[in-house]
Amino acid sequence: MGIVGHVWDDANAAALAWAERTGATYAHPFADPVVVAGQGTLGLEILEDIPDVDVILVAIGGGGLISGLSTAVKAKRPSVRIIGIEPVGSPTLHACLEAGRLVALDRLETRVATMSCRQTDEAIFEVVRRNVDEIVLISDDEMEHAARSLWFEFGIAADLSGAASVAVLQSGRVTFKPGERVCALVCGAGVDGLAQA
Repeated sequence: MGIVGHVWDDANAAALAWAERTGATYAHPFADPVVVAGQGTLGLEILEDIPDVDVILVAIGGGGLISGLSTAVKAKRPSVRIIGIEPVGSPTLHACLEAGRLVALDRLETRVATMSCRQTDEAIFEVVRRNVDEIVLISDDEMEHAARSLWFEFGIAADLSGAASVAVLQSGRVTFKPGERVCALVCGAGVDGLAQA
């Protein structure tokens, strides 16, 4: 398994330093309230396309997407189950929920840079604690397999994070009731499915 390290955290620190030095505007990629609200529109689109959806599977990096999406969905359809997905090597929000508080991971061991975050934001954690029904951990290899499946079976070029929801379906780690309508969100484009062929 490749080790990403603290890629996001290091990049964020560099972005903050550059914004301070140059006066550039800084927008937090997952904790800015406007970004989170914008991502919530995806939840509204899912409800518009699948009004009777029962379960939505969402990959987690820092937690902004699942926070915005879950807020919008739960406001309109509180019964919808929201299931988050994190890499085994970067279980950021999973660890926070287990501890009952915001925690920082000591190590990150995943090849999925877009799902690699040492620590989330307090407000994001509170939204996830309130709205997300479960967080499932999945391996990088399982995401690779799912990315290949998406490419070869559906012609969808997804990166590993984009394939995370399909990896959960393939793994059988989530139990669904008969007849439940499940939305597996594919939210990252890339050539990971082709590169591993």
